[in-house]
Order: sequence, then structure tokens, then C-alpha cells
Amino acid sequence: MKGLTLNQREQARVQIMNRVLEGWVRVSEAAEIMGVSERHAWRLLAAYRKEGAAALAHGNRGRSPVQKTSEGLSKKVLELIEGPYQGFNHCHLTDMLAEREGIVLSRSTVRRILTARGMKSPRQRRPSKHRCRRERYAQEGMLLQIDGSRHDWLEGRGPYLTLVGAIDPPTADYGDSSSRPVPE
Repeated sequence: MKGLTLNQREQARVQIMNRVLEGWVRVSEAAEIMGVSERHAWRLLAAYRKEGAAALAHGNRGRSPVQKTSEGLSKKVLELIEGPYQGFNHCHLTDMLAEREGIVLSRSTVRRILTARGMKSPRQRRPSKHRCRRERYAQEGMLLQIDGSRHDWLEGRGPYLTLVGAIDPPTADYGDSSSRPVPE
């Protein structure tokens, strides 16, 4: 790894490993400071002794991801959106590419390709509707809400019973609802 530059976390690990090698810090303490297991700290220490600071850098640094979308495929998608699929939103475009062109990409990949080019989805999002609360009735008893739940209150020693609860919203006294089990 020529011209390796370490980020702050890796530089901190180099300092910790140096303190371990000097005998100022035990490996278990170093593991706790670095936020890794003690076993992994031993692995890092062995690699640091063998390769130096380069061992503490991530192994995939400088490599392109295996699952990266190829440039040719990205260009083809851009050509299609400027041609026959002009005006399609991202979801519809993804479906049409898979169905008609045989290009199977996720919606997020298609979105990433198009937004990198500065193309937004033509679909406009509707503003969210604010829920409207019902006004309370002016007097008690005008809206009585009743609910019942069937349950084996006697644990198999008798019939199933139904607990019936009633609430009158204007009173808003939910703790004092009169309810009692009623046999069916």
C-alpha cells in the first residue's frame, strides 16, 4: 500500500499499539479503548508487528466495490431515460427496464444513477393531510362509546365472560369507567 494515509481512528490505533509495545498498556485495556474484542486486539497487534501501520488500514481501501454498477450499464440507462422512457418516474422506469430491456436493477440504483446526472423523478409528492379531530360533544351522554372483550375470566371453571366498558368522552374520566363481567 504505497502512499497510505491513515484516518483519525487508524492513527489512534497506531498510538495505542505503540503504547502496548512499550508496555504502558495491556492488550485487554487497548481492546477496550479501541472498542474491539481482546482477541481482535491480539490479531491487530500481530499484524502491526509484522506489517507496521499499513496493517491497521482497512483492506478494501482503494478498491472499487464488487457490486458496483458498471459505467456502460449506467450510460445505457441514461440513454433510455432520455429516449423512449422519457418522463417515467423512478419506480416505473425500474419496472420497464426489467420487463422490456432485461436490465434488472433496484429502484434505489436507478434513482442513484439519475440523481447523479441531475434528473429528478417527475412524480410530485402530495402534501400530507393533517388529521382532523372530532369536536367533543357539549353534554355528557351524547356520545357513549362501548366496547366488549370476551375472555376466559374463570380460567376454565365456568363459562366465558365478556367485560363491557363504556366511556363518555366529554367527561374524559377514563379511570372511572363502569365495567363488570357479563355472562354470555
